[in-house]
Amino acid sequence: MAERPPEIEFWFEFGSNYSYLSVMRIEDEAKRRGVRIIWRPFLLGPIFRALGMQASPFVSQKEKGAYVWKDMARQCRKYGLRWLKPSTFPRPGILPSRIALLGVDKPWIGAFCRGVMELNFVLDQDINQPSCMSPILLELGLPAAEILAQAQAEPTKSLLRDQTEQARTRGIFGAPTFFVEAEMFWGNDRLEDALLFASHGKN
Repeated sequence: MAERPPEIEFWFEFGSNYSYLSVMRIEDEAKRRGVRIIWRPFLLGPIFRALGMQASPFVSQKEKGAYVWKDMARQCRKYGLRWLKPSTFPRPGILPSRIALLGVDKPWIGAFCRGVMELNFVLDQDINQPSCMSPILLELGLPAAEILAQAQAEPTKSLLRDQTEQARTRGIFGAPTFFVEAEMFWGNDRLEDALLFASHGKN
């Protein structure tokens, strides 16, 4: 029997700019290290509210917000990623999160998530509308109408609420967050550390 590959839980949010960096990189990085990704889309809004915040700190703290947009431009140059500061931030990503939940064990999950992130952070488009999700699904050769209907059904809505609550109970306070068993790593700049920990049991 083949040995089970090490795993990393990847908790991310489609409205999160730093999640964009990790979504675009994680499949290649994990493959290089032989680590299996467990995709965990969730919503940051309820997490922030549970922590007593009414908005993203990048919005409520002017100085931090100004820094972040400069940092994003630097980081995207570093990783060779396209970047356009979104005109709406943070953008609601409820619908793509529900779709992603339906695809967490499917081979298209990574490509779908990258497509959504590029729509938000490269093309500056609304990601919360079926009309914007359908082209991404169709391009992947998927039954868009069927997936969209399932994503908007109550069982999937409940699944996203449950996953977001699980994020809260796990102590997640931002995105992206990575878990290797009980070990937590926070932030895009900890992706490599988390993968190294998963593949070698140390950071």
